[in-house]
Amino acid sequence: MTNGEQPSAPDRSGLRPRLPGRRTGRSAPDVEAGDRVVLPAQQPRPPLRQVSGRLLIALGVLVATTVLVWLDRGGYNDNAGGGVSFLDAAYYATVTLSTTGYGDITPFSDSARLTNIFVITPLRVLFLIILVGTTLEVLTERTRRQWRIGRWRSAMREHTVVIGYGTKGRSAVDTLIGQGVRRDEIVVVDPQRKVVEQATLDGLAGVVGDATRTDTLLRAELPRASRVVVAPERDDTAALITLTARQLNRGATVVAAVREDENAPLLRQSGADVVVTSSSSAGRLLGMSMLSPHAGAVMEDLLTYGTGLDVHERPVTRAEAGHSPRECTDLVVAVVRGRRVLNYNDPEAATLQLTDRVITIRPAAPPAG
Repeated sequence: MTNGEQPSAPDRSGLRPRLPGRRTGRSAPDVEAGDRVVLPAQQPRPPLRQVSGRLLIALGVLVATTVLVWLDRGGYNDNAGGGVSFLDAAYYATVTLSTTGYGDITPFSDSARLTNIFVITPLRVLFLIILVGTTLEVLTERTRRQWRIGRWRSAMREHTVVIGYGTKGRSAVDTLIGQGVRRDEIVVVDPQRKVVEQATLDGLAGVVGDATRTDTLLRAELPRASRVVVAPERDDTAALITLTARQLNRGATVVAAVREDENAPLLRQSGADVVVTSSSSAGRLLGMSMLSPHAGAVMEDLLTYGTGLDVHERPVTRAEAGHSPRECTDLVVAVVRGRRVLNYNDPEAATLQLTDRVITIRPAAPPAG
């Protein structure tokens, strides 16, 4: 270490630092109290802001009507006697716009009556639309949103929950969509509201909240999901999320991403079916690319779904059953038998069974359209 050089900060992505409690602290400062479901549609302004804005417009209409009446106060007659003051003008504007019309102040000049016909009457209609329309819109929007969320919850079955919508989570979503998973079958969970809003712009449903909390995962309907992708920023958070997800759903396939190899066993003990180590995987790809840039390019192509070659898992057809994997029309690299994965050269994989599944390499499907 050279003079004046500060020691590097310890890696906070591993599990060695203090584990956060399940109920203490959020992962990001953007989380608000009360996690919520965000469906893929542009969210309206909060009801309070809608009402406040429209009340200001209604007040502006009332003030404009008052000023019009007061400027032409000589054309109005007050049955109580005396001239029309500014207070009288405000009173007349109020009872006129609200269609009350007591009749104690009346226009008698031509200019006052023309102003009432062509100016104040349209303002009265606008005033009523603002007040009545605001109430109806707020109630309708709230009911519509609750109905959409209720319908969404009842329809969520065998879906995929992606926890963490960073680089890893977005890549996982892109791959799922490329392999035929519909966008309405994917739910994103992230502690940052802006990230979830971005997911909704991408056509996905989202839940804002801390995924280490059970109530957040319940909002994502995780107990009824068939697949769970765990891709937060920290390894300790991934372990807590995996443990919570596995407690809520024993049958789902849980795939978790970690940064360090030493944390992978803990993720498996927490209930992850597959653990992907990002740092070591990147290192192996770097080493392969250094020794053989072409081999590295091919591996990168295989890892990028939809370009060049794709890795695909499919069931064995009746025509292929009883034959060798070498006789298949596409390139078979592994055989899945039950819960075991048999390598290409494994003697047990020499003859395919009808209940097997094969992992193949095939050309990427052309883009739709």
